[in-house]
Amino acid sequence: MPDWINSEAITAFALNAGTKILGAVALWIVGGIVINLIIRLLTGGMASRKVDPTLVKYADSSIRVILRIVLIIAILSVFGVETTSFAALLAAAGLAIGAAWAGLLSNFAAGAFLMVLRPFKVGDMISGGGVTGEVEEVGLFATTLKTADNLRVYVGNAKIFSDNITNFTHNPYRRVDLKCQLAHGVDPRDAIAKLKARVAQIPHVVSAPPPDVEIVEFNPAGTLLGVRPYCHNNDYWQVYFDTNKAIQEVGSSNAWPVPAPHQIYLQK
Repeated sequence: MPDWINSEAITAFALNAGTKILGAVALWIVGGIVINLIIRLLTGGMASRKVDPTLVKYADSSIRVILRIVLIIAILSVFGVETTSFAALLAAAGLAIGAAWAGLLSNFAAGAFLMVLRPFKVGDMISGGGVTGEVEEVGLFATTLKTADNLRVYVGNAKIFSDNITNFTHNPYRRVDLKCQLAHGVDPRDAIAKLKARVAQIPHVVSAPPPDVEIVEFNPAGTLLGVRPYCHNNDYWQVYFDTNKAIQEVGSSNAWPVPAPHQIYLQK
């Protein structure tokens, strides 16, 4: 075969392949822009209608994945790949992947149930799957939490859904549990009255229900009081530390002695 035929065929093939590659790249860029535009319009419309942020972020993740798959199929069609064959191949691959990655699919199913049952929403402080933190996003396969020490933790939806979920934000207030050890000789009733009055003055302590200050037990050091103010979850640590300070202030201003165990030795 003459050389000029081979070079012409190679040139034609290179031009054809190059055109397809450039078309695929252009389609990927334009498709990405269109996908971002669609997502922005959908999420903006949902936000303007005050749809729950949890549902908005879940819809964002789901629609983005679906549109990317459609874009990939469109790009493959540029190279002459039959989309019907690819769809059948994708379905077969999905069955194989589903058998191998049952855990991943269980996370997906758990995410759907979390969206339906709504045990928490974005912005809630929860404890689930062994992690305590603020919910930032409920994704397709994992829930993103921000812990109190500012760490981002991804927990599989299936692990959260199968575990006990504690929602600290759902109720209007929660209780702060602290203790105050009184020494022997300090009148518990007088101490209770003074602690109740001082704790009620702490910022963000709710007035209803009022703070509880009650006798918990009697021990070798004296009387142990339970000091329990109530506040919203967002103010929990501020009230926790301020209550400790209030206990110290009341004890210091009233010259309460330092509690210490008392032992009595009997001589035979």
